[in-house]
Amino acid sequence: MQFTFVNHSQSALPIKRFLSGQGISHRLYNQLKQLPQNFVVNDQLVSAEQLVQPQDQVQITLPVEADDPQVATSNQPLTILFEDQNWLVLDKPAYLASVPGPNNPTDTVVNRVKGHLKQEHSANLVPHIITRLDRDTQGLMLIAKHRLANSWANQQLTQRSLKKFYYALVAGDIKEKHGLIEQPIGRLPQQIAHQVLPTGQMAKTEFWVLQHFSKATLVKVQLHTGRTHQIRVHFAYLGHPLIGDHLYGGPMDLGFKHQALQAYYLEFMDDFAQQKRQFQLPERLVQSYSN
Repeated sequence: MQFTFVNHSQSALPIKRFLSGQGISHRLYNQLKQLPQNFVVNDQLVSAEQLVQPQDQVQITLPVEADDPQVATSNQPLTILFEDQNWLVLDKPAYLASVPGPNNPTDTVVNRVKGHLKQEHSANLVPHIITRLDRDTQGLMLIAKHRLANSWANQQLTQRSLKKFYYALVAGDIKEKHGLIEQPIGRLPQQIAHQVLPTGQMAKTEFWVLQHFSKATLVKVQLHTGRTHQIRVHFAYLGHPLIGDHLYGGPMDLGFKHQALQAYYLEFMDDFAQQKRQFQLPERLVQSYSN
C-alpha cells in the first residue's frame, strides 16, 4: 500500500522528522527503511538522509504483512459494522476472546479476522487489535488492517482522543448520579485478579447512573485510562461488582453467567478519510437482567 504526504510547513525537514509529524512511529519508520522503494520525494527515489522541502510530496510504501503460520485461521462468522481498506469495526459477542492464548489458540477475534482477510484476498493478513475486550465483554471493537492505521490509532489511544463508552450492570444501589474513580490498579504475584493497589498504575473511570433496579444499577462508563479489567476492578472496589462477574465477586443469580458489560460507543478520527467516525450499539444488558 502506498501513501503520500505533503510538507505543508515552511521548513525543510529530515525525512524521519517529517514522517514522525505525519504519525509514523519510530518502529514503523525502521520497517519502512527496509524496503528499497522507500523513500520517494516528488517521484524521485531518495535516501533516508534527504531533506523534505516545503510543499514536497513524500511517498511511502508499507511492507506487506504476510500470513503468520503460527496464527490459526478461523472461518467462523463476524458481525461487521464497518469496513474499508484501513479499518474494521466489529460487534463482538460474549464468550469470544480477542486474541489467541493457551486456552484458545484457534478461534478468537484475531483468528476470525484473519480468515475474513483471506477471503477478501488481502495482502495484509495481520489484524491489529486497537480496542481489545475481555472474553466475556460484548460490544464494539476497532481493528486496524495495516501498520499505518495501527500507528495512527495507537497515537489516539495515547492522547486519549479515541473515545469509548460502556454500559455496565453493577450490584446494589449507587446513590450518586455521577462519579469519578481514581485508584491505582495492579496485580499481586500468582494471582489472576487485579485489584486497587498503592503500587499499581493510576487508573481513572468515570460513570453516570442511568437506571435503578431492586438489586442492581445500570451505569454508563467512560474509561480515561486503559488498565486490565479496569471497570471490573474499580466497581468491585466501590462495593458494587458487576453482575455475573465471578472473578470480582459479582452476584451470579441475576441473569448473567459473565460480567454484565457492553462496549456500546466508539469514536475515533479516521485520518485517511479526514473525518470522525462514530459507532453506537443499543443497550442490551437490561433485557437479560432477572430480579
